[in-house]
Amino acid sequence: MGDGEAGPREPADPAGSAPSLWRNRNFRRFLAVQTLSALGDSFSYVAIPLLVLRATGSVVQMGVVTGLVGVASIVTGLFAGYLADRVNRKALLIACDVARCVLYGVIPVVWLVSPQVWLLYAVVPLASAFAMQFQVTYVTIVPALVPAAQITRANGHLYAAYSVAGVAGPTLAGVVSGLAGPAAAIAIDAASFALSAAGLLLVRPRPAAPAPAPAAEPPASRRRAVTRDFMAGAGFLWRHPVLRRLTILLTLIIFITFGLTDLIIYYLKHDLGRPDSTVGYVLAAATAGSLLAATAVAPLRERLGFGACWIGAWALCGVTIALLGASPGVLAVGVLATACLLCTGVAGISSMSLRQEVTPGHLLGRVTSAFWTIHNTLGPVGAAVLTAAASRYGVAPVFLLAGLACTLIALSATLTPIRRARPERLEGEPA
Repeated sequence: MGDGEAGPREPADPAGSAPSLWRNRNFRRFLAVQTLSALGDSFSYVAIPLLVLRATGSVVQMGVVTGLVGVASIVTGLFAGYLADRVNRKALLIACDVARCVLYGVIPVVWLVSPQVWLLYAVVPLASAFAMQFQVTYVTIVPALVPAAQITRANGHLYAAYSVAGVAGPTLAGVVSGLAGPAAAIAIDAASFALSAAGLLLVRPRPAAPAPAPAAEPPASRRRAVTRDFMAGAGFLWRHPVLRRLTILLTLIIFITFGLTDLIIYYLKHDLGRPDSTVGYVLAAATAGSLLAATAVAPLRERLGFGACWIGAWALCGVTIALLGASPGVLAVGVLATACLLCTGVAGISSMSLRQEVTPGHLLGRVTSAFWTIHNTLGPVGAAVLTAAASRYGVAPVFLLAGLACTLIALSATLTPIRRARPERLEGEPA
């Protein structure tokens, strides 16, 4: 994500000796521009499902769009690490923001003339492909902005900023959607990506560490190089005893949870008969859970260790999912959704930080790409299955079964090296 490869790893600082992250100017700038990008994501998080539901009235169609988003992310993940580890990372991030600005900007322009549902099936997956490339590249820049000892805390600050944006975004998206329609909310989404791209110009990561130089390849062999790079990332995951199990279990969890936002929106709109603005308020309030996770994850991981944080968070998340379908009203949905995001936040930040801690800088893009691509593989199928089941059997039993399955999968991790408190210190991990 910076100019070239991620910078060299700095030695871990003794506790309390590293300077405050707030004195790190580059990190502050990166935090600010990513907050803008997160604000845009939070608008589309609400506006896209509302636009599909308003245009089609079908939760199944919502699931199809979500599934296509997942497919696009998986396909992009096959080469996202190749790009992130080979090209100027900051330029790549800017290009992804510009592309999303243009793609999302097309939707409200077309909607001004005549709503075209087919456009969503084309634009939204393509935008998600750029989002996947952005996410893979974004992960690689954090070690180039902060000392190694501050990676988990830096991820917590970033997650907190996203959470703050997530509070404002869904609220504003719901209000704008209620007043002017979901297409207008998507227009604001497009503008936020333009601002994020401009802000990235001010970020200056540490100078690149020399990485193994790939041999010059003719265009005809680049496809083989992409495959080889993806397999290099997947191979690192497979050789690491903890990352291997995390990838397998997350693949199953993502199958269950990929379509949950669609189900919550459908439950609020269809079962509880609430307007778009209420959907925005509920999802905005729920992001308080993400904010709390961002604040708590570093001390929790330091005190309880990685295994307890990851396993406990996903197990509790399953409980909250199971209870969602029995929620009698909007308040209960909001409370449970908040708890759910708190749990996924703690687990997600812990997982990302572990990968950044154990992966060499020149491999980080490829490892991140392989990790997200593999564990998202079943996500589109899961979204389609969950929404189709909800359409036929109702939302409540689907929430119940999904929650129970999530909890059981999480608890199975107690039988694996994931349960270790300090897996980043495992001997024999791949170099």
